[in-house]
Amino acid sequence: MDKTILVVDDFENTRFIIKMTLEKKGYRVIEAEHGKEALTYLDGRKLNLIITDLNMPEMDGIEFTEAIRGNARYGRLPVLMLTTEISEKKKANARSAGITGWIKKPFDISSFLKAVEKVL
Repeated sequence: MDKTILVVDDFENTRFIIKMTLEKKGYRVIEAEHGKEALTYLDGRKLNLIITDLNMPEMDGIEFTEAIRGNARYGRLPVLMLTTEISEKKKANARSAGITGWIKKPFDISSFLKAVEKVL
């Protein structure tokens, strides 16, 4: 499989689980701890999907999504948001920012992979 996924989450354990899960399925994975760090990885890279946490230091998932939506190269890239928080206000803010879908934490591996495969 020749697809690259950027995973953005401030919890190393979460990134590790996601990375191992995706790599077992043949995806290449790039990791970032928060939105600001993730923006530095976008320069010229070919990505197929971004999976980002909602609540992170430096730059949260909504701010990060807004930033990439302003970039012509990544403006249409699918973005899945990981979150424990599913308030209607946060969902509306995330939809306005341009997220493609939600993955609620904690998640089971099967549901997680289905969400990933659906947008790829």
